[in-house]
Amino acid sequence: MYKRILVPLDGSDLTDRAIPASIELAQQLGATVIGFVAEPLPPLPTSPRNESLLREELRRHAATTQAHAEGVLARFAAAAQEAGVPFEGWHDEAPRVHKAILAAAEARSADMIVMVTHGRGAFGEFLFGSQTKAVLAESQIPLLVLH
Repeated sequence: MYKRILVPLDGSDLTDRAIPASIELAQQLGATVIGFVAEPLPPLPTSPRNESLLREELRRHAATTQAHAEGVLARFAAAAQEAGVPFEGWHDEAPRVHKAILAAAEARSADMIVMVTHGRGAFGEFLFGSQTKAVLAESQIPLLVLH
């Protein structure tokens, strides 16, 4: 039933919990795991910049975010390979993480999303928001939330 599991990652301690849990689930289901990292867009300049300086800042941002995403996905790929689970890795830049997760699920034909939540509580969610809640509210495919 579930053959393609999208697992959004950010490189935090949540990633360390998401990787083994999603690999174990994929083993049980005979599914492929799809690691996905949504990187932030470059920040808007706070002061005037000449074109060459702006291009250099954009280049550095792209290199930094790509290296981060590739590092996170490489850890996931190694763990999946060790467990004998098929793996696909993908990353993208996005202004809104939950929208990027939903778009990735659609683009990669995922039939389940697995997310680990911070479990911040009501006040923490008020301050920081909840990507998991936003995905849950808009997703057309099943979402498994791990705490």
